[in-house]
Amino acid sequence: MVTTRRQSLAARQPREAGWVRQPCEQKPPFTVGQLRKAIPAHCWQRSVVRSGAYLALDVLLLAALVYASSFIDAAPVPTYVKWGLLWPLYWFFAGGVGTGCWVIGHECGHQAFSESQAINDGVGLVVHSLLLVPYYSWKHSHRRHHSNTGSLAKDEVFVPTIREEVSNGFEWGQLWPLRLAKLLFSFTLGWPLYLFFNVSGRPYDKAWVNHFDPWSPIFSKRERVEVLVSDVALVGVLFGLRQLAGVMGWAWLVKTYVVPYMIVNFWLVFITLLQHTHPELPHYTDDEWDWLRGALATVDRDYGWLLNTMHHHIQDTHVCHHLFSTMPHYHAQEATEALKPILGEWYKRDDRPILKACWQDWSLCRYVAPDTPGAGILWFRK
Repeated sequence: MVTTRRQSLAARQPREAGWVRQPCEQKPPFTVGQLRKAIPAHCWQRSVVRSGAYLALDVLLLAALVYASSFIDAAPVPTYVKWGLLWPLYWFFAGGVGTGCWVIGHECGHQAFSESQAINDGVGLVVHSLLLVPYYSWKHSHRRHHSNTGSLAKDEVFVPTIREEVSNGFEWGQLWPLRLAKLLFSFTLGWPLYLFFNVSGRPYDKAWVNHFDPWSPIFSKRERVEVLVSDVALVGVLFGLRQLAGVMGWAWLVKTYVVPYMIVNFWLVFITLLQHTHPELPHYTDDEWDWLRGALATVDRDYGWLLNTMHHHIQDTHVCHHLFSTMPHYHAQEATEALKPILGEWYKRDDRPILKACWQDWSLCRYVAPDTPGAGILWFRK
């Protein structure tokens, strides 16, 4: 086959830009079993006491923040200090700790909270419902994401735009104001649009695909009852919030609950986007995809000590999480260090400042295309 000059330039683009692709043209020189054996035995222990302690700490921190926020409006400081400093500080920390609660609910869905499925699903249903997440519905779709990561045909979320070859002409989407607008839109409405309309998810034949319809094609027949349970739990939480607003006022509810809830949604989209969007990561067609290479098509990122801690290290141990999703977060850092020597070039970590990385990767990763038309490995392109 003759390679055109344009295709040759496309193939060289990532290395010329300083990126080093995963060596995914060949199968990994290790197996899942070898990776598992490299991890210390105690990292597989799922302690309900230890997991519960992390959740209890998060709940106590949230309660303390809510209590402290009740003094903001009456504080003897100028109004601009209240709205420009005190409320934003509350929203930042309440949203950050709330994201930590979301992560623990996410671990329940992976059965990483404890050895008991009943405890896992019970805790997960309560925690995620309070964050207006349909626990069972998302648990099932998220499991399919883990089963099909990196597959262009079957992955459940953040499925990129696919092109048969690299486009070198000008496109309006390259302009920074449009890129910024789309990015902000994703951070504010991306999560609810995914739940309600499957935006950024894999295509289905049904016109309206969502996480609330028990007959949605996302779910199997045996999962329908659990989807309904999630819906009922959400209705209960929404009713409770309505009653709370009747007592405390809608303004109080917006300031105390709604804004931190939106911060949690922001972090959820931000974290997930950056975990699976990077110039060095591939996507695969059905002919090329296999589970191990797909699971490795993710990247660890450092958000700094504060955010890493509040979010229970979901950002900087995500490669390990995709390989072994039943491992609790409090063992993932140690396990990651044990995996690195074996993974070698297959392990990807990016320590750029997160805002810089977000903007650069959002600009560099507009769609995926193969180096050679018809190839089964596709790379992000600008």
